[in-house]
Amino acid sequence: MKIAIIGTGYVGLVTGICFAETGLDVWCVDIQEEKVNNLKAGKIPIYEPNLETLLHRNQKENRIQFTTDLNLAVQESEVIFLALPTPDGGDGAADLSFIRNMAHELAQIIKSYKVVVNKSTVPVGTADEVREIFLSHENHFVDVVSNPEFLREGYAVEDFLKPDRIVIGSSSARATEIMTKLYKPFVRQGNPIYIMDERSSEMTKYAANSFLALKISFMNEVANLCEKVGANVDFVRKGIGADSRIGNRFLFPGIGYGGSCFPKDVKALHNTAKSSDYQFKILESVIEVNDLQRQRFIQKVFEHLPIDQNTKIAIWGLAFKPNTDDIREAPALNVIESLLSKTKHISVFDPEAMNHVKKKFPEVHYGDNLYEILDGASALLILTEWQNFRTPNFKLIKEKMKQPLIFDGRNVFELEDMEKEGFQYFSIGRKAINKS
Repeated sequence: MKIAIIGTGYVGLVTGICFAETGLDVWCVDIQEEKVNNLKAGKIPIYEPNLETLLHRNQKENRIQFTTDLNLAVQESEVIFLALPTPDGGDGAADLSFIRNMAHELAQIIKSYKVVVNKSTVPVGTADEVREIFLSHENHFVDVVSNPEFLREGYAVEDFLKPDRIVIGSSSARATEIMTKLYKPFVRQGNPIYIMDERSSEMTKYAANSFLALKISFMNEVANLCEKVGANVDFVRKGIGADSRIGNRFLFPGIGYGGSCFPKDVKALHNTAKSSDYQFKILESVIEVNDLQRQRFIQKVFEHLPIDQNTKIAIWGLAFKPNTDDIREAPALNVIESLLSKTKHISVFDPEAMNHVKKKFPEVHYGDNLYEILDGASALLILTEWQNFRTPNFKLIKEKMKQPLIFDGRNVFELEDMEKEGFQYFSIGRKAINKS
């Protein structure tokens, strides 16, 4: 079977490369010629562990092609995945212009039976809207399917190749059979393929991401209360996470969720509720708590660190989470912006995301390694929990810094270690080690 992936962003690339890994012939389409040429040369535009290795292997076996020729890819393929952007339109609603425009374009070039799959995260009712676009062109060759992705950035290859579940929203028996065949190689260990109607499939994606965002915001609220009453959120997290009804994932407190999915999807589901005349009070609180969590961290820094224009501050971590270079809605951006209102001396290090942040904050110093930026720093802020931050040379850190002061927005270090090493240490939901 041959398939086409329209859009070579994060979801499109992972989807295309992982399908090629099962032996399918895959055409990946993008309108950006330079991007397509780079992909043909084996250059991945994003950082995602193991993705480049899989790309090179499937290019060598001639199972994946990159092109700007939409018509060629469509005519060659039986299944067409739409992996197009659905950004926040500014009012919380998802901007579907890319999806709509592509549907109109496809409706004019498809001349035989195809399955068109919404892989992008789209509001409830989008599959119906896309279907109506094809019918408006009197194109009756197409079945439209909703097939949401559940990929974690940093673990996307693993999640695609070994999914917890596959969700297929389809009212067509023919399309359902084709989609099930496509995904069978990924569920050989018995993980389920759920077949449902298109609207339920679309809702499942938003509900899943919103619930995970809810867990994060809930734990951040618990952490804030722990600081007030003298409890330790690490113990609380372990205590409730052992309950099988709750589970231990997404219970780590910090400075808020970010990335391309949670912020956008929570707002989109909230917008869907509003447009349906329903007040989704829990989601309103999730959004508010996430915004406030970043502000609380910044205020904690300002409260314990006198800052003037000569104060140097070092930052470890810029990406919204480890194992990615994605800075969309990253808390680090809010922190840097607030700090720049107080001082011009900010030095940062991130293993993957610095080139992206340079475009937003060119005045910031970007270090070659995590120690170089510490020289003369009055404080170190940890904003992403990269693995190589967890066991640093504390002696070297103290030697380089003006004072041993750390604000840890991700609870990377243990309190006992910080006390033993002689640091002033402020984290999330745990007691402060304040020797000043």
